[in-house]
Amino acid sequence: MARRLRFNGTGSGGTGCPSLHEDLDSREVIVHGPPLSAPEDVAQLQHLSAGEVAVVVPRELLVDYAPKDATRTARIIDLDEFENLFRAFKYTAWRLETRRRYASDETTHTYRQFMESGSAQWDFDDPYCAMIRAQTEQGKRVERVRIADEPPTPGQLYLLDNAKRNTALGEDIRNLRRVEAVRLGLPEEDFWIFDSRLVARLNFDSDDQLVDVELITEPAEVVRCSLVRDAAWHHAVPHEMFTAEVNALD
Repeated sequence: MARRLRFNGTGSGGTGCPSLHEDLDSREVIVHGPPLSAPEDVAQLQHLSAGEVAVVVPRELLVDYAPKDATRTARIIDLDEFENLFRAFKYTAWRLETRRRYASDETTHTYRQFMESGSAQWDFDDPYCAMIRAQTEQGKRVERVRIADEPPTPGQLYLLDNAKRNTALGEDIRNLRRVEAVRLGLPEEDFWIFDSRLVARLNFDSDDQLVDVELITEPAEVVRCSLVRDAAWHHAVPHEMFTAEVNALD
């Protein structure tokens, strides 16, 4: 069975080598780079077994991208503290949404409206709307990339309709097809990044219920999520364009 590898980063400055990957199951680290080939250098290595190859990588690659603490204790925050992150951020709040459904959506009256009529009557003045509008009116950016299947699930179609409300608040909502997300190697994770300095990871159970929110400030993990953000944002399309594509297939 093939390993599940996650790209953590590169110290190349753009060429892609050397780079560091992490095995998501074994937690082993895989590094590739230029081989150490000069015989007089190889002769100085200890415990180099037959079949092994030594590679040369910048020290910064390991400092910046190697896992720092495999037993790091998760810092779980409550929903009040999570909400305060939206009040406290200074510049940007960015979200990756990867799930096929969110159980909490299905308990709302707007979800029932959407299932019955194909559209929902959105409240633009609820507390969340007031909070986000106050931030975007100051020039702060609130952005999301939502992964969608082909065809989109009912929950994803509901969020397409929901995007009309989000954009009215000043959010920028984009969509990316799952096949493209897989090609890019994006993780199936849900998280917010605030000001490119901290991550709030949303953890769900097998029934798509939110279990908890984990606050992460570890630099290597924040950088990894920022790389995910950059790739997803570059390849995603505005939700209006994606909606038109979906409607054209009906």
